[in-house]
Amino acid sequence: MSTAEACTASSPSSTAGLLQILWLASPALPVGGFSYSEGLEAAVDAGLVSDEASAAQWLIDQLHLGLARADLAVVAQAIPAWRTGDLARIQALNAWVLQTRETHEFRLQTEQMGRSMLEWARCLGELGAGVFERLQSAGLSPVSYPVAMACAAASADTSVRDSLIGFAFGWAENMVQAAIKSVPLGQSAGQRMLARLAREIPVAVGHAMALEDSERQAFTPLLAIHSARHETQYSRLFRS
Repeated sequence: MSTAEACTASSPSSTAGLLQILWLASPALPVGGFSYSEGLEAAVDAGLVSDEASAAQWLIDQLHLGLARADLAVVAQAIPAWRTGDLARIQALNAWVLQTRETHEFRLQTEQMGRSMLEWARCLGELGAGVFERLQSAGLSPVSYPVAMACAAASADTSVRDSLIGFAFGWAENMVQAAIKSVPLGQSAGQRMLARLAREIPVAVGHAMALEDSERQAFTPLLAIHSARHETQYSRLFRS
């Protein structure tokens, strides 16, 4: 048996875990991530994002200044809490997410996607029974998307770091598609942007995993301003 065959044969659980993370990270997951631009569409309308370079830089900044310091950090802390059944910790993390959404639009997004994750687990039947039951019994009303995603990821036989990379890459795919539609850009430009984001994701994940509770933050004023403007933007493709 070759080394590659030996490794494959000895780690079926890790392979299954990786496949589950890829499933959760897929834009095809019916939680509605594709329907939001997270302020990007308003930035396009304001002229701050107008081409591939400015769109890529906007998303890279959002990854490091927003996602890494807030949602990724929450997922990093919520996965072990789900695995140990620490409901007090889970409830505290969920409350933090809900309390720190900077606009009404962001709050509605995390609530809607959290509900959709719960419904996804319910509709899977036996395949999602464990996730659905844990979310139901946690007393989260409403459940935020990062905490719901962490619950699903906690059932995968994979590391927290790999789960965060999947979460971040799924976000990146959705946001690149939002840029392609709203700027607009071609598919080749979108792939170049996704490649740039992929290079940044490991750094963002490392930052998120190193944060203590007191270091988490949701403070992205320019992004919040444009999310608020998007709520009443006259013409828009994405949900508000």
